[in-house]
Amino acid sequence: MQDALIRKLESFEELTDEDRGALNALVPKVRKVGPRVDLIHEGDPPENVHLILDGYACRYKVLPDGQRQIMAYLVPGDFCDLNVFILDQMDHTIGTISACQVVDIPRQAIEAITANHPHVTRALWWCALVDEAVLREWLVNLGARPANHRIAHLLCELLLRLEAVGRVSDNSYDFPFTQTDIADTMGLSNVHVHRTLRELRALGLIALKQRIVTILDLERLKAFCNYNPNYLHLRNTRWGARRSVPWLSSGHGG
Repeated sequence: MQDALIRKLESFEELTDEDRGALNALVPKVRKVGPRVDLIHEGDPPENVHLILDGYACRYKVLPDGQRQIMAYLVPGDFCDLNVFILDQMDHTIGTISACQVVDIPRQAIEAITANHPHVTRALWWCALVDEAVLREWLVNLGARPANHRIAHLLCELLLRLEAVGRVSDNSYDFPFTQTDIADTMGLSNVHVHRTLRELRALGLIALKQRIVTILDLERLKAFCNYNPNYLHLRNTRWGARRSVPWLSSGHGG
């Protein structure tokens, strides 16, 4: 399962055999975590770095009135908290969405691999910068896009992120999110999410069955929400700037 991590890092930076060996050594023990389980809570002191090898997790905060806001989805190959171990305590909670395979990596191991493997270090910098870029795009989603564009944009983003780590087949991928999850991500009501998903299905853009989403017409879906993947900075995939991809090089969807 650690291939998800290596594939993700190689989306940004070419790695050597020694780099891959060092990364494989980071994952000596994988633990299985059920769905809807918190890996670390807001206020906890961060000690280990959590790596998702399989499944989906999220970052979220809960307001005093019980309202939840999801700020990020974490997919296979994602570090949940690569840099937060520098801090005294967590300022948000990380929890699983689906059943996950998780690795707890001691901070000393991260410090050692970054000290001895510059290509890995550069790839990890890329990861951190892309995390920030995704957060910026999500802020644009919440503040500037209509509801149907927000959800379509998320579906495009997940397709690209999951394809980069080998989790997409024929434009289909696991979609374990409930309507409440999407509502808490997009600042919408459950009713609005249901209506929007129904609209995307009626337009022939997506199919959603048994927790699997299929993008039926990728070009039309991208055009529908004006999707521009530049913020993902995927350099070594079929979506990357090193390849001839018309909808990437044109700077807009469609």
